[in-house]
Amino acid sequence: MSELPNCPACNSAYTYDDGLQYVCPKCGNEWSKTGETEAEAESVVRDANGNPLVDGDTVTVIKDLKVKGSSSVVKVGTRVKNIRLVDGDHDIDCKVEGIGPMKLKSQFVKKA
Repeated sequence: MSELPNCPACNSAYTYDDGLQYVCPKCGNEWSKTGETEAEAESVVRDANGNPLVDGDTVTVIKDLKVKGSSSVVKVGTRVKNIRLVDGDHDIDCKVEGIGPMKLKSQFVKKA
């Protein structure tokens, strides 16, 4: 008989195999068999359409964005080249032409 791992959330031994994941009936926790944690799975930055973004990508703004501390606005359709991904609330560091360096949220851009 194979040995199933204990639940990482509550350390219960009553886990069971459910296809691609393990499930704990005691606390309801589900985790992947591959060992990939939720933090690793969420570390991928995705655009508004769900496409993964990487450093150096070109993106297009999908919503008018007000620039904090200025009367400027980044218009819909503005292309931003050579983005850098950073940790934090605003996960894209870039330079917008005509405005300058900015931090953007990935939910307001799409991959070009």
